[in-house]
Amino acid sequence: MARVRWLVAFVALGACGRSESKLAPAAAPPQAAGPIAGVAPVEGDVVLRDFHFASGEVLPELRVHYATLGTPRRDAAGHVTNAVLVMHGTTGSGRQFARPQFADVLFHAGQPLDLARYYVILPDDIGHGRSAKPSDGLRARFPHYGYRDMVAAEHALVTDGLHVDHLRLVMGTSMGCMHAWMWAEQWPTAMDAVMPLACLPTAIAGRNREWRKMIIDAIQHDPAWQGGDYATPPLAGLEAATDLLTLAGSAPVADQARLPTRAAADTAVEEAVTKGAAEDANDILYAVRASEDYDPSAGLETIRAPVMFVNSADDFINPPELGIAEKLIARVPRGRFVLLPISPTTHGHGTHTWAVNWQAYLIELLSGDAPAPAPAR
Repeated sequence: MARVRWLVAFVALGACGRSESKLAPAAAPPQAAGPIAGVAPVEGDVVLRDFHFASGEVLPELRVHYATLGTPRRDAAGHVTNAVLVMHGTTGSGRQFARPQFADVLFHAGQPLDLARYYVILPDDIGHGRSAKPSDGLRARFPHYGYRDMVAAEHALVTDGLHVDHLRLVMGTSMGCMHAWMWAEQWPTAMDAVMPLACLPTAIAGRNREWRKMIIDAIQHDPAWQGGDYATPPLAGLEAATDLLTLAGSAPVADQARLPTRAAADTAVEEAVTKGAAEDANDILYAVRASEDYDPSAGLETIRAPVMFVNSADDFINPPELGIAEKLIARVPRGRFVLLPISPTTHGHGTHTWAVNWQAYLIELLSGDAPAPAPAR
């Protein structure tokens, strides 16, 4: 388990508290991003000193970037009562939740995560967004992080950086979905509810591992990669990685409607490859490889919070025909699994960010009525 010795720096845009003893000045705060659901996010960094990775490697300073929306409310004892943690997917960042299909369905007045009521925390995980990553300069000498390290850094951000010791909700999409399961097991009393979206609470194997290994091999086998110290980007490896990531996130019904002609489909592929060529190969390699230490299946019975677990039937990455979700949710004491049927509004694996599909289940989860075990529907 990764360990954080102490927090040495905390910088934010906007009003935010500072620790009196363990925090010191850090780099200049980042430029504020645009508003999310009409609200300007408060952005900042925590810098975790002497961060010990599960691999045994140590980084003297690990920068973890975040954004928050809304205002924390505290009870008489000073504890935050309205915090919601939302965690992003592989190669993404907290900024992905600014997309209209997520923010405009959840964050406005009267919606499930109304920012007048909730304090929403959006981290950038290790290796992603504005947090520390290989492309900052260390390249392949960056510590080899896994999900255990990422979750440890998330927890340090929330508790030591933002001084939140209890969460109203832990929610995550894709990789963040997997992190939500880990949170629920490692800190079972630290949250009121959990909503994992688009994953499975078991080790990554089968086809899900196959396409990930294909990405890893494509980058590492590209002669231009040079062990991660490339002079020019390994474009062949990046193109293969982009192709595989695109297919893994695709949805036949949605894509047929979105790309009804050969020209439209070809253009989409070309645009994706152009965008992928601008990414850093080490960042992608590390991000995809990080899932190798993930397997929460042994601890499902220890979860205490109610869990509303949602997948979609057109998810290439988590295909429903495996039956894994239905089998494992039976071991979660207050768990419920919902399988969304394919519809004009689902988008394959990316359904996790199209909140219109599962908004009603989030409302149910937050209503205070703990989900009882129920068959998938």
